[in-house]
Amino acid sequence: MKKGLRMRSESSIAPRRRRSSLETRERRQALGFITPAVLGLAVFTVLPVGLAIVMSLFDWPIFGKRTFVGFDNYVKLLTSSPDFWPALRNTAVFTLLYVPLNLIVALGLSLLLGPRIRGRAVFRVLFFIPVVTPIVASALIWRLVLQPDGLLNGMSTSLFGWELPNFLVDQNWAMLAVVAMSVWAGMGYNMLVLTAALEQVPTSVVEAAQIDGARGIRLVWQVIIPLISPAIFFAAVMTIISSMQVFAQPQLLTGGGPGTSTVPLVMFIYNTGFKFQDLGLAAAGAWLLFVIIIGITALQFRAQKRWVHYEH
Repeated sequence: MKKGLRMRSESSIAPRRRRSSLETRERRQALGFITPAVLGLAVFTVLPVGLAIVMSLFDWPIFGKRTFVGFDNYVKLLTSSPDFWPALRNTAVFTLLYVPLNLIVALGLSLLLGPRIRGRAVFRVLFFIPVVTPIVASALIWRLVLQPDGLLNGMSTSLFGWELPNFLVDQNWAMLAVVAMSVWAGMGYNMLVLTAALEQVPTSVVEAAQIDGARGIRLVWQVIIPLISPAIFFAAVMTIISSMQVFAQPQLLTGGGPGTSTVPLVMFIYNTGFKFQDLGLAAAGAWLLFVIIIGITALQFRAQKRWVHYEH
C-alpha cells in the first residue's frame, strides 16, 4: 500500500515539475524578448530625460566648463530672456488656430465620407497621404505655392487680377501660412480616428433622431458629436500636445520669420541650445514646456467629465 501511495505521489510531482520547467523557460524567453526594448527605453528615453534635468541646473556650454547654477536658468527664462515669452505666445497662437481647424476639417471630412459615398476608401487614402509625406517635401511644395511668384499668386493674378501678399514674409500672414500647412499635413490622422468612431455609432439612434426631426447641423451637434465625444477628446488631447511641440513646419516654411513672429517654443529651445550653445538654458526651456503640456493635459482630463460621454 505504501508503495502505491509513493507511486501516486511521484506521478503527481512529475507534471508539476514539467509545468515549473515550462514556466521558467517561458519567463526566460519573455525576458529575452523585452530586454532590447527596455534597454532602448533606458538609453534613448530615461537617460536623456535624466540628463536634461541635470543640465537644466547647470551653466552648460557645448564646449567649456560646466558650472552649477541651481534654478537660475528657470529664473532667467521667466524674467529676463527676451525671446522666451514671444516664443510661448507664438506657440499659444499656433495652438489656438491649429487645433480647432484641424478637428473641424477632420470631422467634416469624416461626415462627408460616409457609407453612401462611392470610393470613400480612395478618398481616405488621398486625405491621409499628407500625414505620411516627409515634412521637408511638404514644406517645399507649400513654399512653391505661397511665394510671390508661386502657384497661388499666379492663379490669382491671371484669373482675377489680384496681387496676393507674400505670405511667408508678411508678419500678418506668416503664422496663418504655417497653420494652413500644418492642418493640411495633420488632418488625415484625426479624420481616420473620427471615421472609426462614426462607424460605431448605432444607426438606430441616428434614425430615431431623424424621426424626431433632427436634421443637418442639429443632428450632428446634438446626436452624433455626443456619441463620438470620446474619440473627439482623444483627438483633441493628441493634437494639442503635438501643436505645443511644433517645430518642423515653421523651421522649414518661414525659418521663424519674419523677425521672430513664427518662432515657437521648441524652435526657441533648439536655437538656444545649438545656435547660442547654452544647453543648460535650453534644457530648462524644455522642462518648462513639459510642465505646460502636462498642465494643459491635466485640465483637459478634468474638463472631460462635462462633455465626454462614454456610454451610448
